[in-house]
Amino acid sequence: MPNLEDWIPNRKAKQIFAEIRRKGIVSKFDLLELDGLTSSTLTRMLEELATSGWIEESGLGESSGGRRPLLYRLNQHRGYVFGLDVSRASTRLVLCDLQLEKLDSVSWQMTDRLTPDLLLGEIAGAAKRMIQKHALDRERFLGLGIAAVGPVDRTKGMMLNPHSFPAEGWSQVPIGPRLEQELGVPVLLDNGANTALLAEYWAGSPQQYRHLLYVRAGVGIRSAMMSNGQLVYGAVDMEGSVGHMIIQTDGPPHPERPHVYGCLESFVSIPVLEKQAAVRLKQGRRSVLGDWVQHPDEVEFQHLLKALSADDRLVTELFTQAATFFGIGLSNLLNILHPEKVILGGPLITTNELFYQISTQVALKNTLYYPTYPVTFTRGKLSDDALAVGAAAMVIDRLTL
Repeated sequence: MPNLEDWIPNRKAKQIFAEIRRKGIVSKFDLLELDGLTSSTLTRMLEELATSGWIEESGLGESSGGRRPLLYRLNQHRGYVFGLDVSRASTRLVLCDLQLEKLDSVSWQMTDRLTPDLLLGEIAGAAKRMIQKHALDRERFLGLGIAAVGPVDRTKGMMLNPHSFPAEGWSQVPIGPRLEQELGVPVLLDNGANTALLAEYWAGSPQQYRHLLYVRAGVGIRSAMMSNGQLVYGAVDMEGSVGHMIIQTDGPPHPERPHVYGCLESFVSIPVLEKQAAVRLKQGRRSVLGDWVQHPDEVEFQHLLKALSADDRLVTELFTQAATFFGIGLSNLLNILHPEKVILGGPLITTNELFYQISTQVALKNTLYYPTYPVTFTRGKLSDDALAVGAAAMVIDRLTL
């Protein structure tokens, strides 16, 4: 199978393709601003990219006194990519074109029966059915990107030892090599926070914000950082380490790492909220939750959301407290990383307005130099698709390396 880097073999052509992709529609005059390009070289590279189908003409631009300039854009149907999100609660496979427009998707709820062997077989079968359903030329498929719960080994394409999967066997899983063999296309792996940030970057205005922070709050807390348009990687994959930020040294132990006390994830996560609600019910606190479950330990996140919508006092109190702690954690990140824009995602953010509003207000209140430092908060545009679409974006990014 061809390497992704070889689809566009010329370095200058890669540079031009990347710029057209970033700006959307550009003229030859716009592209002449790129370093090291003469007019003749640019003309030749544009012709090669157009002939090979990577770009296409897009009409004429506004005249600045002379002839109206010819405009170019990405040919979104030149290639197709799969994006896969493997998370604790669900797994999602999407099919996208080069503009990251979603053509198809399928999802699986992660139950105690979905072992790696079973799920990978389901994924491979679904991908092949999508190709057949849309009558797509297999030679146009560039690859598959995978967003997985960390920690991961990106080089080996392995999920290492993620926690809280319902089924057994989700440790040391060579998910990349397995699916590469099944599908016959290159497969790339990264953690889900990084791919979600990639998706939101391309869904927004890539030319407007270059320094971004993404934080996802749900079963755990995951984060990713982008500087000057590039994802920031450390020495090891630590997407979930933000949840281990200590905010109260004598606080409660982490749900899965009892030797760690008072970290952010001990106050802010879906399992913690469920547990706190159960404890309060056992203490005799009144709540509509008591009418919906036979035993306090049966309280689930869906019950909490329903009670929150009903303005239940106990649940509103729990979400307010969790959002306050989350805001404190966000302010610590802002004071250290100084992003221009913070994108928040995950079930705790997308399912209710209260959590988002309180956490962002607390974060700004505790951020040094605000409002002189004008950080922008936003919720992700892609919601549940963000991780999988970002995994597809990762494959397209590789074309220009």
